[in-house]
Amino acid sequence: MSGSTPFYQKHHRHYDRGYRSKELESAVSQYQSSSSSSSYAARRSSSRESRLSPMPKRAKPTYLAMDKENQIIGYVVPIFRGSQEYASGFSDTEEARVKESAGYMARRNLFTSGLEMERTEQTSRKVSMRESAERISLSKRIYENEEHHKRMNKDSLMHAPEFVIKPRSHTVWEKQCVRLHCTVSGWPDPRVVWYKNNVTIDPMAHPGKYKLESSYNVHSLEINRCDFDDTAQYRVSAMNSKGELSSFASIVVKRFKGEVEEALPMPRRKSEEYNIICTHTYGITFDTHIVDGFGVSFGREGETMSLGATVIISPNLARYQPEVQWYRDDVLLQPSKWCHMHWSGDKATLTLTHLNKEDEGLYTLRITTKSKYETYSAYVFVRDADAEVEGAPGAPLDVKCQDANKDYVIVTWKQPAVDGGSSILGYFVDRCEVGTTHWSQCNDTPIKFARFPVTGLVEGRSYTFRVRAVNKSGMSRPSRVSEAVAAMDPADRARMRGTSAPWTGQIIVTEEEPAEGVVPGKPKELEVTEATKNYVVLSWKPPGERGHEGIMYYVEKCVSGTDSWQRVNTEIPVKSPRFALFDLAEGKAYSFRVRCCNSAGVGEPSEATEATTVGDKLDIPSAPGRVVPTRNTDTSVVVSWEASRDAKELVGYYIEASIVGSNKFEPCNNKPVKGTRFICHGLVTGESYVFRVKALNAAGLSECSQESEAIEVKAAIGGGIPHASPTPPYGISVLECVRDSMVLAWKQPTFIGGADITGYFVDYREVINGVPGTWHEANVKSVSDRAYRVSDLKENRKYQFQVRAANMAGVGIPSLPSGTFVCEEWTIAVPGPPHDLQVTEVRANTLVLLYKPPVYQGRDPVNGFYIDIKEADAEEEAWRGVNEKAILTNYMKIKILKEGETYVFRVRAQNKAGVGKASEPTEPVLAETKPGTTEIVVDVDDDGVISMNFACSNLTPDSKFVWSKNYEEITDDTRITVATSGGKSKATFNMLAEDDIGIYSCAVTHTDGAGSSYTLSAEELKKLLELSHDHKFPIIPLKTELAVELQEKGRIRFWLQAEKISANGKIEYVFNDNSLSQGEKYKMNFNKDTGVIEMIMESLLPEDEGTFTFQLQDGKATNQSSLVLIGDVFKGLQKESAFMRKEWHRKQGPHFVEYLSYEVTPECCVILKCKVGNIKKETVALWYKDGREVKGDEKLTFTEGVLKLEIAQISKKDAGVYEIVLKDDRGQDTSTLNLTEQGFRDLMNEVFSNIANSSTALKIQSTDEGIRLYSFVSYYNEALQVTWHHKDSAIAFTDRIKSGVVGEQLWLQITEPTEKDKGKYAIEFHDGKDGLKRTVELSGQGEATAKFQMAPYFLYNRARVAGGLPDVVTIQELKALNLTCNISGEPLPEVVWLKNEREIVSDGHYVMKLEAGKYASFTITTVNTADSGKYSILVKNKYGTESADFTVSVFSPDSKK
Repeated sequence: MSGSTPFYQKHHRHYDRGYRSKELESAVSQYQSSSSSSSYAARRSSSRESRLSPMPKRAKPTYLAMDKENQIIGYVVPIFRGSQEYASGFSDTEEARVKESAGYMARRNLFTSGLEMERTEQTSRKVSMRESAERISLSKRIYENEEHHKRMNKDSLMHAPEFVIKPRSHTVWEKQCVRLHCTVSGWPDPRVVWYKNNVTIDPMAHPGKYKLESSYNVHSLEINRCDFDDTAQYRVSAMNSKGELSSFASIVVKRFKGEVEEALPMPRRKSEEYNIICTHTYGITFDTHIVDGFGVSFGREGETMSLGATVIISPNLARYQPEVQWYRDDVLLQPSKWCHMHWSGDKATLTLTHLNKEDEGLYTLRITTKSKYETYSAYVFVRDADAEVEGAPGAPLDVKCQDANKDYVIVTWKQPAVDGGSSILGYFVDRCEVGTTHWSQCNDTPIKFARFPVTGLVEGRSYTFRVRAVNKSGMSRPSRVSEAVAAMDPADRARMRGTSAPWTGQIIVTEEEPAEGVVPGKPKELEVTEATKNYVVLSWKPPGERGHEGIMYYVEKCVSGTDSWQRVNTEIPVKSPRFALFDLAEGKAYSFRVRCCNSAGVGEPSEATEATTVGDKLDIPSAPGRVVPTRNTDTSVVVSWEASRDAKELVGYYIEASIVGSNKFEPCNNKPVKGTRFICHGLVTGESYVFRVKALNAAGLSECSQESEAIEVKAAIGGGIPHASPTPPYGISVLECVRDSMVLAWKQPTFIGGADITGYFVDYREVINGVPGTWHEANVKSVSDRAYRVSDLKENRKYQFQVRAANMAGVGIPSLPSGTFVCEEWTIAVPGPPHDLQVTEVRANTLVLLYKPPVYQGRDPVNGFYIDIKEADAEEEAWRGVNEKAILTNYMKIKILKEGETYVFRVRAQNKAGVGKASEPTEPVLAETKPGTTEIVVDVDDDGVISMNFACSNLTPDSKFVWSKNYEEITDDTRITVATSGGKSKATFNMLAEDDIGIYSCAVTHTDGAGSSYTLSAEELKKLLELSHDHKFPIIPLKTELAVELQEKGRIRFWLQAEKISANGKIEYVFNDNSLSQGEKYKMNFNKDTGVIEMIMESLLPEDEGTFTFQLQDGKATNQSSLVLIGDVFKGLQKESAFMRKEWHRKQGPHFVEYLSYEVTPECCVILKCKVGNIKKETVALWYKDGREVKGDEKLTFTEGVLKLEIAQISKKDAGVYEIVLKDDRGQDTSTLNLTEQGFRDLMNEVFSNIANSSTALKIQSTDEGIRLYSFVSYYNEALQVTWHHKDSAIAFTDRIKSGVVGEQLWLQITEPTEKDKGKYAIEFHDGKDGLKRTVELSGQGEATAKFQMAPYFLYNRARVAGGLPDVVTIQELKALNLTCNISGEPLPEVVWLKNEREIVSDGHYVMKLEAGKYASFTITTVNTADSGKYSILVKNKYGTESADFTVSVFSPDSKK
């Protein structure tokens, strides 16, 4: 490894061969292998051990730290208690010589190369380590012997701590220094701890504030630049194994009533105090004067600046030189390459060779003589150097290295005040190895957090760092480089400085003899001290059980929600109890734990931390509060501001100034200041400026505060504090009294001096036999409330009190002494009086009374208050109650006032025991509304933001607007944000909700009671939320939502109508989130007069399925309406559009107005008909059945009409598809009617229904054979289905009971009827629906019975065909056929001839005659083949009907051949 280490690195002060782990391990292993051969010194040590120690022999301890796998993880050198000289066995000179020789050997071995030098190095190290081990062994034995003798006679050696000199109390002025001393004796040497108000003082937590020193049993606590907070009781505690003893002292810090100096002297060192005391007592007193001092200076980065002052010391002694010291911000400066100091005997000079912003601050020159010291101070401002790129930001500053380890360093810096006009995008960190000039960039992308872990460092090497800022314009100049830091373990670094880090476990001090081979216990108090998105830092405390050797640590991590623990440092354990983890996934949560290890093994893990989410935990601070400028000199202004609320790890503030009207802000300081007050120098006299402040921490800069009021730069009168001390308080009363304390209350002074009261001071004195004693201070630190408990009083003694008020101008004169109060414990059951009554919001008829509950509660808690009122000049008996029932709040709005009257008020509290004593009455209050009184106005802006606004016209320079909820000041800005400008203040609700319900008030300080209140109720909340929503999201009202309709030609029209929209309104047409535009496919129209918005499409294609949206915008108001056309809805609309488009094209020529349909007449004739339109003379109509033309109309003689096709006697052969074609030169149209299957069945059912409806009532007729039941229909069709019923049962036909049809007569013949045939008969007609029944009763009564009995008579007279007709007639075509038959019946029957069940009408082809009433003839004049068929003759009269059938077969001569 020595070959890889650069030469320059070896010369650096941080380099040491202790970091060469390989060589160390090699040397240790050699030492271990050769440990069997002991030296003479070791044998001598062993012999001394046998003589001196009566303790039994123990195994030789090992000084190698091993893990579980017996791998060497470190080398442990235990250090034992005892005198250094006696324990080591060497004198100081000898030990120094040994150290020097060891150092020489180490340096020689370190830089030797080659095999021979390596062997020499190993041999020398072997000898050195052996000698060291021998010394350690000898020291341990001597220590054990000493401890043995102490235990044998411990009473004569050990004793508890004693204070030889105790610390004494001090009273000092503010900003002075004070030192507490004490001398402590005891054995063993006591451990001394200092406490402030029982809290341990930690100098590291307050750098520069406290300094602890211990030397030769003399212990001191030094407090630098005391302030009011240092007023306290201090305790010093000394403790050893024999006991503990404490001593107390008090420090009281007082403030000057006049102007406080900017800088006060720093504390003296011990030597200075000794010299001053001696010289002041026995020597010369020197007078020191600093003249020709340096003033406020301004410089620029890169320049050189000198500060100097002439010092006159009298008497002037040539050989005497004073001590000259320079301070920056109270930090002592040391000579360096950045600052040079020179003293010429009468002039002190400080030269800053290369200015950087780190050099900005308050510089103090201190000249110390043996009698006193003098100081002189002035501020130095350092501006940024000109940027290399125009618009680039200023350079970062205060680059420091924190938490340096062997492979990483965490670099921190402060953000610059100048961002170049655009926000800083981030920072780049550069590093440079010490001894080189090459800078390498550590991060590839800018980081915004002012803290960055630099990894990839080489252990043992030293580095410096710098930071650059970048914005959109370019890169800033680099910052000043940091101090060099070595990449090494903190434990090794502490050991190199010659001190032991308390966390390394290398020093073991226990009362009992430490055990060997002990596995260390669990680490304690593991916590995540820092967590960012780049790294997480853990810290812990070593375990209590750890054996006598050093310990190291393994760190383990686990993703939250799992049980899988992963070791982070698997290769080498860490030595210090602080570790940084990198490469964690941002946003994930992790838990961590730590294990200890030594040569005995690895211990149990510590308790796991809570889940920590990787990410930046630090938030950017909130903007500072109100900024108040105050005149100072003719070129400076004192600016004060309210600190940022809840700011974490605040670095400081930047102040910016701008000339009124320029809108250009320039930084007043380029180095952050931590206070809330700063003097801005370098301003132009007579100009008016406004100021603003920004806070910063590692996360970034806050938003700017509100701009201050404008102030003209000119010298202030009276040091810039145009205020007076307040007048005395008054009205001192007792609120509670116990045995040794009393609670007092008082009223605010009538005049507060023009500035806010900062606090009150209470004094008390005892009155003995009517004679007042001396006044004593009750409180050293001021109290802000107008109530205070005075403690340490004596029971049953009498006391008087006085109170003083203080403001920024000073402490006022005390009040008049109060009445005499006896300090005795109150035992009454009812509560004490309320206090601190205040009247606000005074109007002509109302006011608000505020009060605080009583301090003394009584036996039970207070459960209500009563308000009393009376006129100011009325008697005591005039007090009357305002409220009948007790109220629970600490305020009440009184509404029973009369304008012009003056009132006083008081309050009483009650508990379960009753109503207590009344409070002191208020001052008289006149009920009037003062001119200029305003109220809180609630406003909702265009963005929907709800705010409460209050304006006041009679402000003073110190006036403040104070907003309260339920009359408690609002300090949390999570719900409400307050902004004040001039005489107006606005309280804006961040997110109005039910939690905000309450009474809001605004009071203006330093005015004549200006204030107002506003009650936010649940109803008001609902109304404001609705109004806010309407303003935030204004809606364009719509009369109709988006709808769709079909127009002529099948066009699709999307439309809606807005109720109100201006001419500037804009419409966006959207389909499936895609914007549509005017074109061939889409036609848009917006009628701004009617508010109708439409979009027309010629047709719908499959890709047009989706959602159509109209988005309306009129200024800020918006609205939209959507229509979803998908699935069946879209297909239906598309089909309807296509149909309408087709219909339109169809109607351009001849077309059907009504398509082909059928109609059944009462005569059961079927008519096919359709209605046509737009026809002309040339239009023709063609009828088709099953594709064959049936009938044609060549010319239609009407323009609009109905076309018909009549089917007289429909039968199955008429079933088919009927079509009619209408055409001319303009086109054609077709209409089709399907009369097949179901269509034909539906038609026939309608025919059957008409036949059924035409049937006559069922009648009874007697025949020769028996009885005939019959009914006539207008037309009979052979497909008609009828059913005969007897007694509601279908009749089963036999030879005796038959049914049949003759012509239009449907009959049922019962031959030889019997009694069983009596009953109800019915004929049912079936029409495919409900059908129709005709019934008749055939029983023993009525007409039916008579007919049943007269059946033979009926049979004789009924119509009959006697005979003469053949069954079959065969005849040749073109012949004549003549048939004759006899008929009979009385009355004369009616004769009808039928062909194929259809009546034949007599014409030239068919000749039918009836001669003599009994001869019926049938003649076919010329027979043709169409005459073939079934023929029948039907005769009927009132008694019956009879038919005879014959068949005619016609043949042609050719067919016969």
